[in-house]
Amino acid sequence: MPQSDLRELLDAAKHLGLTLRAGPYVGPAVQRVVISPIDALSAAPGSLVLATTREGNAPSPYQVDVAIRQAIARGFSGLVFIGELVLAETARALAERAGMRVLTCTTGSPPDIAMGIDRIVRGDAVGALARAEYAIDRAGAVAEQGHDAERILAEASEALGLTLSIEPGAGTRWTDPDAVCVGETPVGRLRAEGTDAAVALAVPVIASLVSRAMQRDLSERFAPTQSRADLIVELILADSSRVDAFAADAARLGLPLQLSHAVGWLRVTHRDDPAQRPPRTMSAALELFALQLVEPRSELWHFASMHDDLVVVSSEPLGAGDHQRRLREVGGQLIHHVSELGGQEWVCTLGLGTPQLGASGLRQSAAEARITVETAIAGGRSGSIAATDVTGLRRVLLDFYASPLSRKLLDDVLAPLDALGPERADVAVRTLQAYLANRNSLARAAEVLNLHPNAVNYRVRRAEQALQLDLSDPDHRFAVELACRVRLLSTRR
Repeated sequence: MPQSDLRELLDAAKHLGLTLRAGPYVGPAVQRVVISPIDALSAAPGSLVLATTREGNAPSPYQVDVAIRQAIARGFSGLVFIGELVLAETARALAERAGMRVLTCTTGSPPDIAMGIDRIVRGDAVGALARAEYAIDRAGAVAEQGHDAERILAEASEALGLTLSIEPGAGTRWTDPDAVCVGETPVGRLRAEGTDAAVALAVPVIASLVSRAMQRDLSERFAPTQSRADLIVELILADSSRVDAFAADAARLGLPLQLSHAVGWLRVTHRDDPAQRPPRTMSAALELFALQLVEPRSELWHFASMHDDLVVVSSEPLGAGDHQRRLREVGGQLIHHVSELGGQEWVCTLGLGTPQLGASGLRQSAAEARITVETAIAGGRSGSIAATDVTGLRRVLLDFYASPLSRKLLDDVLAPLDALGPERADVAVRTLQAYLANRNSLARAAEVLNLHPNAVNYRVRRAEQALQLDLSDPDHRFAVELACRVRLLSTRR
């Protein structure tokens, strides 16, 4: 006679409260499920028989003893009693000696119980749907109570009879049915230690429940940080005259502007096309990873999105040693994570600003970091970590660029060239920069630009005419060269 192991049935029928009270797990295969009165048991051999009383109450020990003897004599595969039942020792010993499996079921009416067990035994689509619905209902109930993702997975795992877990994976897409996401940012996949039709039906819904729980949890943990990020963006972009106005909002949100701030500016670029923007999901995933990365660290960290870039702010007391080193350390891990997210197609470059004190210092460090990362990319050093040169002309130019008023004055100098259009203006600025940086030498400027000296002379005279300035005048020459240097430093890609 074919044999079957009740363990799979018991795991699948947990929602029915089905429990083995006596007899072996392995025994005659369950060929059918039958409901029969306990005082007139009748079923074919191989049947799993639900023994019911006429009044619907628990059977007496005598009735149980007789029913077990009849089940043994007629070759049933098992006997199920409805409701709570304490099996007498004599009945247990009888069942054990004969290998008769005695079970109890505590949930539902006999017809519902029989149908539920029959579906599981037959393993059809209806049975799989019932088991999946049970797992989804249990997971949904704990999610509605506000429990975390771990508790939801535990409930669903118990209901399905196998272990569910989150498998981290950078290659997961938020549209995948088993994707676990925070918003539209995939953090991994929902995996089961085994699979069947019920698991396939339940996993997408449970993955969605887990995703919502994680979103709720992260929102509660990082909401203040995200509010401070908005303030940082405003502070970086605001006119310098408004810096003091941010003090009250910063104090309310817990952003310690009075500390020393070192800023890192991360830019993700395509290896073959620097103008191509990274996927929005990559930027969101990078920011989420950054928040989780620094959570256990003792320093104060804030992150802000600027278009497709990520601004990293590390705040520490004035004079803290190795401030920029700690920023570089975190930035290096972020760069590595971008390579995991985007593979070989995308590279991440980090520019480091110097530690600066107060609100204006944060703005200064951000300006340094931004221009440093842009200069690194323009110089063919994408994928590197570049620090601000704290000495020399570049630092002076960064100071100019960090001041909106200074930028406005220098932009006014070049405004007549901008009126010619972006391409012609760029050519004119580069030509003037080469010419003025080489002490008005047409020959040396021609070498830099790879042009004939006559072509350089033609371009310089046209630019001079457009600017309506005399480049032989020292003051005019200085103003134009400074404007050109700052323009090229801030616009290189």
